[in-house]
Amino acid sequence: MSKEMPEVGDLVVVTVKEVQNYGAIVQLDEYPGVSGFIHIAEVATGWIKHIKDFVRVNQRTVCKVLNADPNRRHVDLSLKRVNEHQKREKIEEWKNDQKSYKLLEIVAKEANINDNNKIKNIEEYLISEYGSVYDAFFDAASSKDFMDGKEEPWKDVFIKVSKENISIPMVKIGGEIDMYSLAPNGIELVKNALDIESSDNVEITYAGSPKYRISVTDEDYKSAEERLKNILEIVSSRCKKNNMSFSFTRDEQ
Repeated sequence: MSKEMPEVGDLVVVTVKEVQNYGAIVQLDEYPGVSGFIHIAEVATGWIKHIKDFVRVNQRTVCKVLNADPNRRHVDLSLKRVNEHQKREKIEEWKNDQKSYKLLEIVAKEANINDNNKIKNIEEYLISEYGSVYDAFFDAASSKDFMDGKEEPWKDVFIKVSKENISIPMVKIGGEIDMYSLAPNGIELVKNALDIESSDNVEITYAGSPKYRISVTDEDYKSAEERLKNILEIVSSRCKKNNMSFSFTRDEQ
């Protein structure tokens, strides 16, 4: 964690430690030693008969910082000013941060880095370059250009640990090809037109003459679109060359 205290307006992950009639006392999971208080007026909208209907001891949730006192290491919080979408996103971000720092420990161990100051320097570099340690791991797992032009003794280990532990979400796009030939060897022409280099990322299946399904899977839409475009250009060119009918209908997103 790069900051010792959150700022007003920040969303923070908290764990409820005590529930009282007038509010809840919490600890901030991202900021060691920082406590917080949620006044009953900031727990939920409308009249609250029983505060324990909304918060309970050991509950983990997301709050918005209303006031922050660095001297007391204490913040005033609101639960009702955080919607469900913000809560899900913040919890996911927090989980990713927790995972990333555990992975950074693995990197340090495998790279034989025992100096805490060096580990801190690596952390600060990753945050400055990639926004967060998790984003750095994600980039290393998905990009061939991670830390391009910069050599560090821990770089290869970092990439290795990233690829072993970070799952890259894949996108899938595709559609339906309608193609046929009236030539005597039409079946062979169709097969040749669809003869695309085998790949785990591309699938072409028979959907009942004259229709065929094509799908492309990749790490992002831009790469998938480019791959699909290139394949369709190849198939279309072969069809045109052999006077075959060809059309493509894209799946609705």
